[in-house]
Amino acid sequence: MQPLSPRITRRLVLGLSAALLSGLVLGSAPARAEALRVSVSFSILADFVRQVGSERVTVDTLVGADEDAHAFQPRPSDARRLGAAQLVVTNGLGFDDWVERLARSAGYRGKVLVASDGIDALAKEQDEEHDAERLEQHADDDHEEDHRHGDIDPHAWQSVANAERYVANIAAALAALDPAGASHYRDNAARYRGELKALDAEIRAAFAAIPAERRKVVSSHDAFAYFGHAYGVDFLAPVGVSNNAEPTAQGVARLIRQLRAEKIPAVFIENVADPRLIERIRAESGARVGGTLYSDALSAADGAAPDYRSMMRHNLRTIVEAIAPAP
Repeated sequence: MQPLSPRITRRLVLGLSAALLSGLVLGSAPARAEALRVSVSFSILADFVRQVGSERVTVDTLVGADEDAHAFQPRPSDARRLGAAQLVVTNGLGFDDWVERLARSAGYRGKVLVASDGIDALAKEQDEEHDAERLEQHADDDHEEDHRHGDIDPHAWQSVANAERYVANIAAALAALDPAGASHYRDNAARYRGELKALDAEIRAAFAAIPAERRKVVSSHDAFAYFGHAYGVDFLAPVGVSNNAEPTAQGVARLIRQLRAEKIPAVFIENVADPRLIERIRAESGARVGGTLYSDALSAADGAAPDYRSMMRHNLRTIVEAIAPAP
């Protein structure tokens, strides 16, 4: 075998050195032969996982954009998708308990991450104490449906500070499953948490400029208690924490009286809720429809809320435009 000429040897050494230097400069995590397969219960969690995992993960979302997780009915194909996952991510707090049952039936034996672990969850009773005139949302069918969530409000992502906890939990789970990518997940999570902190400050500043007595709005179901608790907005709803509940006639009448008495300026439709009840409340109370809020799901990619930060900014703008005093 002929020895390599000095010129060819030099080219090979230079090429190898350049490739190694490029990897060091870019600081990229070692490549995986195949992206991690992660199944998540609903679209907001999917965005968190993509923000942290980027190209090292493939995300499969069971309840997609503009779909209601409360009304989700799993299909056999969903069980097969879960069975192929390497990590399953749920919200917890009673929101998506069906995922763990579905995973067991699919034969999944991997980790089920509860992304809300460590969050200071709000009890529904706390929300009622926050507003002494709040609707009675523990009667008849509404009570039965709420009871399935226990006494905990599951919509914790509606506070941006809580979203930071979701992200930290997801980063830790991905790093445990893929140690070679640990720095990749850590860096992505740190970058994204910085963006979330800026978003949280933006929301606080916007509501600080609005008088407290005007920070009252009505949404389709009780999905915004964490938002209200974090940012000083009083949310009322004719239906409890689940969209599937039926409002009582007494509760709706009481809400309409409160809207009139307190001159609450706007009611809001939700992207996952039937708008007819809100339209009726608007007609009978004299309030106007302030727009559509995104509560339990993101929009499609071409919509107003294709990711979590867009969702929170859209909700902020929609509420502020409806309740801010006229100049």
